[in-house]
Amino acid sequence: MRITSLLGLTLCALIPASLLSAATPAGEETFTTFCASCHKAEASDKIPSAAMLRKLNPNAILRTLTDGAMRIQGDSIGADKRVAVAEYLSGQPVVEKPVNFTVGMCDKIPPLTTPAAASVWSGWGLDEKNSRYQSQTGGVTATNIPKLKLKWAFGVPDVTSHRAQPAIYGDRLFMGSQAGHVFALNAKTGCTYWSYKAEASIRTAISMAEITAAGKKHTVALFNDLKANAYALDAETGVLVWKTKVDSHQGAMGTGALKYYNGRVYVPTAGLSEEAAANGNSSYVCCSFRGSVTALDANTGKQIWKTYTLPEPQLIRTLPDGKELRGPAGGSVWNSPTIDVKRKLIYFATGNAFVEPRASTTNAIIAIELDTGKMVWVNQVLEGDIWSGGCEPALGGKTDNPGCSNPVGPDFDFSASPVLTTAANGKDLIIATQKSGLGFAFDPDDHGKLLWTYRWGEGSAAGGVYGTATDGERAYFAVASNRTKTPGGIHGVDLVTGKRLWFTPPADLLCKGGPGCTPVQASAVTAIPGAVFSGSADGGLRSYNSKTGKTIWTFDTNASFNTVNGIKANGGSMDGPGPVIANGLVYVVSGNGGPFGNPGNVLLVFGVE
Repeated sequence: MRITSLLGLTLCALIPASLLSAATPAGEETFTTFCASCHKAEASDKIPSAAMLRKLNPNAILRTLTDGAMRIQGDSIGADKRVAVAEYLSGQPVVEKPVNFTVGMCDKIPPLTTPAAASVWSGWGLDEKNSRYQSQTGGVTATNIPKLKLKWAFGVPDVTSHRAQPAIYGDRLFMGSQAGHVFALNAKTGCTYWSYKAEASIRTAISMAEITAAGKKHTVALFNDLKANAYALDAETGVLVWKTKVDSHQGAMGTGALKYYNGRVYVPTAGLSEEAAANGNSSYVCCSFRGSVTALDANTGKQIWKTYTLPEPQLIRTLPDGKELRGPAGGSVWNSPTIDVKRKLIYFATGNAFVEPRASTTNAIIAIELDTGKMVWVNQVLEGDIWSGGCEPALGGKTDNPGCSNPVGPDFDFSASPVLTTAANGKDLIIATQKSGLGFAFDPDDHGKLLWTYRWGEGSAAGGVYGTATDGERAYFAVASNRTKTPGGIHGVDLVTGKRLWFTPPADLLCKGGPGCTPVQASAVTAIPGAVFSGSADGGLRSYNSKTGKTIWTFDTNASFNTVNGIKANGGSMDGPGPVIANGLVYVVSGNGGPFGNPGNVLLVFGVE
């Protein structure tokens, strides 16, 4: 099997020409003209340093400018200059590298059968409530976690970040990659059944579903990519069943996992880099992106309804350079929707606004009807958070740029899915965690009324906070306050009262220094009976006693690994997805090459010995 791809990571900063051995004049001139007004030589809350970018290869930079997070800026300069910029920044030529993927192939593809409950983890949060609580682990317990040993590793080709959470369906493992591939592996041995090349990078978790297409039943793997395409692949063969572009906006992208329920697929859509494009030297008219959730027919991929988080943008004012400023815009849905079967509602959380005017649906928890997409209630936890790339200072300051909000908001969006749970007293709650450093409990029976707030950290505009977990007794909040004095640790909080039960501070760093070596625990938390797992930017995967917070197991992923598919692989920072537990195994991905971590490209699988 041959897999050909380009890498895809976020590009954000200027590297001085003196640091490069192969800088091209065209690349330097283009970057200076179109990018340097936002991307400085020194790192900030949102922009990586030159040292971080030197870890990327030119293919990673080119893919980001072509179909990744910076594609709006890339479109404005044209194909030749995108290549020149990539070569200038990396000091290396762009080369599309074919990978001979012949090692570790499965001998045959057996029929797909209905799996046992302990052999399934589908989507982001395991269940329709996004609980991230696995009660049927297949044999992993709080008692035997210290006996976990590495069983096998899979190297993800041609990436320096791996932030796509796998799904487990019986003896199958399905996983996307930032190079745009989906892999189907044997979940117990790691051999490869098939791979599929999507149109763009994949950050989302895979969701599994049973559908009927063209009169034939299929088990499908559902996902979306960074060009806002939603896909259904036949899980047995890897053949495309349907593909739907859910949003045609130039900045639209998929980062939250698709949610399947009762014959429909619910697709969240986020937007990135649009506002930054308006603050550079381009003719781009800002801003018009609106976050959304789209309902598709699971059998055909056809749209049933679409709900935007904001009204259609209108002209706000004309800037001194003649460009128009439009709004409102933003309100991205970064997270996988949560299904409330009892109330027939969908819950999701939204991001900040890009431009004025203020809107009540940004930085909010929103409930919409399953059947129609009609908004039922909105609870905004932070008003007026209007943030744009290139508008400095990022935290509450003013700016002289007429295209920026004044003051600039703190950028405290929601990255994580809301969790629907039932506390010990029988009360249903919606639990959410936010970049502000706050955890929340809302009342689904009273239009999302706020029940309690818990301060788990300082809060930070940098990076994201990707998920809490609940077990019916406690909510678990990991600390992800990037670039603050208290960046790591984990809290156990009583669901009924919102009071702290325990706090475990960050452990000693496992990484060996450098700007990406921090104790930040931004990865989504995963819980099982009696224990909680949390990944860290220092490369450590740790498990804690859920009643006391005592650390019971640690694994250092900062290493090179022998892989079942023969691809060179190493671990790095963990950011975004959390561990997946099924089949008596623990699956975790490692690697986050970018402004908030150290690169890596590995899937690690642990079992009890």
